[in-house]
Amino acid sequence: MDLKEDAMWKMAEKMGMPKSAIEAIKAKQKNGDKSAMPDMGKMKSMMQAMKGEKKDEMRKMAEKMGMPPQAAGMDGNEILGRLNRLSKVQTIKDVPQLTTALFPGTHCPLMGAAMVAGGIEDCLLVIVGTDECSYYTKSLTINERYGGIAGRCVSVVLDSHDVTFGSTESMHKAFKEIVAEYQPKCVMLVTTCVIEVIGDDYDAIAAELTKQYNIPVMAAHTEHFKCEDHFPGLERAITACAAMMQKQDCDGSVNVLGQRMGNFADTELHAFLAAAGVKLGVQMPSGCTAEEIRRAPAAKVNIVVHDIALPLAQAMQEQYGIPYVYFNRFAAPEKILQTYQHLFNYLELPLPAEIGAKFEECKELEQKVLPDVKGVPYIYGNTQYDCFELNSYLCSLGLVPQLIQSNKLSEANFADIESILAQTDPYICKAANIAPLQYVYDVLHPWFYMGHEFGDRLRRKGIALLHSDPAGKMLGFECSSFMLQAVAKAVADAKKFREEAGL
Repeated sequence: MDLKEDAMWKMAEKMGMPKSAIEAIKAKQKNGDKSAMPDMGKMKSMMQAMKGEKKDEMRKMAEKMGMPPQAAGMDGNEILGRLNRLSKVQTIKDVPQLTTALFPGTHCPLMGAAMVAGGIEDCLLVIVGTDECSYYTKSLTINERYGGIAGRCVSVVLDSHDVTFGSTESMHKAFKEIVAEYQPKCVMLVTTCVIEVIGDDYDAIAAELTKQYNIPVMAAHTEHFKCEDHFPGLERAITACAAMMQKQDCDGSVNVLGQRMGNFADTELHAFLAAAGVKLGVQMPSGCTAEEIRRAPAAKVNIVVHDIALPLAQAMQEQYGIPYVYFNRFAAPEKILQTYQHLFNYLELPLPAEIGAKFEECKELEQKVLPDVKGVPYIYGNTQYDCFELNSYLCSLGLVPQLIQSNKLSEANFADIESILAQTDPYICKAANIAPLQYVYDVLHPWFYMGHEFGDRLRRKGIALLHSDPAGKMLGFECSSFMLQAVAKAVADAKKFREEAGL
C-alpha cells in the first residue's frame, strides 16, 4: 500500500468509518472492485466542516494523499463573508480584496508606461526615481525591442539630496547628457512613486525641456500607491502622446488606438478594412514612430480597441473633431455587429456582406454549445475581454458566474451589470490574489476558472482552466467564436476533472 492510499484510509477512520468497514472495502479491492473506494468528494466536504486541532490533523493527511496544500487558519466561508455581492456595488470602493496581502499581486504602472514607450520605435524612455525602480525597468527592457542592454531605456536615479530639495536641477543636468549621447526624436519622462510623494512638477519640467531642446518631451505619471494595476501607466503614457500631434488635412485613414498584443494586420477587423480600401494610420502602442504620431490627426476615425486609449481618443475628438468607435474585444455577436455598423457609418461606406455572414456563423456556434454550458458555474479572474460585457454575455447563455474579479468599475459598466443581475448576483472582489482563492474554490466548487492560474492545482480540485490570452491578438467576431469554443472545452474538461476529484 503506498503513502497516499494509507493516508486516505487513516483519514476515513478519523472521520468515523468503522475499521470493519475499511477492512471489508480493502478485501473487495483485492478482488478488483474499484467501486468500493470511499467517496472523495464527501470526505473533502467533511474535512472542510471540521475545526481546531482535528481539522489540522486532517489537513496534513490530505496533503499526504496528494491534495493541494491547505494553509492553516484560512476558511473559504469566512473569506466570502467579507465580500460584497455585485448588487451592493456602486463604485470601485465597494469592491474589496479577498485579503489584505495580495499574491501574486498586480503589475506596477511603471511597467505599463515602459510598454507604451517600447511600441514607439524612436522614443527614449527615461525613468526618474530610486535604484529599485531603475533596476526593475531596465531588467524589463533588456531585449531587442528596446535595443538591448545599451538601448533606449535610461534612468535618472535620485539621491537623498534630490528627495529633500527637489530633482529639477538633477533632471536638467542629466537630460543634457542624454540628448548629447542619444539624440532622441522624442522622450518619455516616467515619474515613479517618490517623485509624486515629494511633489516635483514633471509636467512643467517636460514643457521646459521641450522648449529648450526642440524635441517632444512627455511626462507620464506612474505612482503605484494611487492605482490598482499597470493599466493606468499604459493609459497615461498613451494620452501624453497627444502633445506630439499637429493638425493635419484629413486623408480618410483610421487610427488604431490601444492595440497591445499581436499584429493588427492579422485581425479580422483589419481584413474588412483592407477589403474596403480603408487606409491605416497610426497604431498605438503596438508599433509606430514619433512622426506617425505627429500626423495622427489626419485620420477620419479613431478605432479604440482597449480602454487605455479612451482618454486619448476623447482628447483628439475635442481638439481635432475626429470621432472614435469603441471596438473592444467583445464577446456578444450582437455587440460586435453593432460596432461594425457604427464604424462603417463613420467611414461613410456600405457594411460588407461578409460581416453579416460572420454574425450568422457566431449565432450558429452559440446554439451548438448552448445545451452543454447552460447552468455551469464558474469564477471570473481576468481575460483579454471587457469584464462585465463578457460576463453579461455568458449569463445570457445560461452560465452562472459565482465570483467576478475586477480592479475597475465605471458608469459604462452598469448596463452589463444590470444584465448580469437579471440572472444571478455573484460575489465581487479585486483581482490578482489567487492564494486565498484556493479556499474559496472549496466552498463554491466552480466548474472552471477564467484567467491565469495553475492548471494542475485546479485540476486536483475538479476545476478546469480557461485561458483567453490568444484573444488578445483578435478583433471582431473571431473574439466571440474563440470564447464560445473555449467555454465549451472548459466545460468538457470540467466534467472529466470533477469525476477524477470525486465531485
